[in-house]
Amino acid sequence: MPASHPSADVPISPADQREILDLYSKIQSSDARVVGSDGQAQLPPPNLHSFLYHLLAALSAGKSVTILQSNAELTTVEAARLLSVSRQFLIQLLEQGQMPFHMVGTHRRIYAREVLAFKSRRDSARRTTLDELAYAELADGLYDLGANPQSAPGPSGTSAK
Repeated sequence: MPASHPSADVPISPADQREILDLYSKIQSSDARVVGSDGQAQLPPPNLHSFLYHLLAALSAGKSVTILQSNAELTTVEAARLLSVSRQFLIQLLEQGQMPFHMVGTHRRIYAREVLAFKSRRDSARRTTLDELAYAELADGLYDLGANPQSAPGPSGTSAK
């Protein structure tokens, strides 16, 4: 699946934009065909259809898309950019053993699959923590209070006014 940087917009010429939108429409309506080297046209397999659909949707929205091979070796700068962390913070994670890496001479290299697996685990843990917090607030009745935090009951059950 392509990884995209949410705020990275790419300038696309009007001609390219029309071509992308045309391909997107064809993929969306399943009119697109894959033509083999023998000239035979056929519908793309479902997983390729889905991939192309999502890729073209991102491109038509002007988003930047990066396609990585799972065995691509990333520098610490590239890996840090994918994780939206500083290079120094990433190096601390590597030195703590939170993500495997290998050395190429004196330089650290991380496989893209390891960076994406770490990102998935990190994001999942964050979602779990936020869900638990939301459920705890719901259980405490904090969602029923409305928008005025001044009317929230204090620790003794009295109003904080």
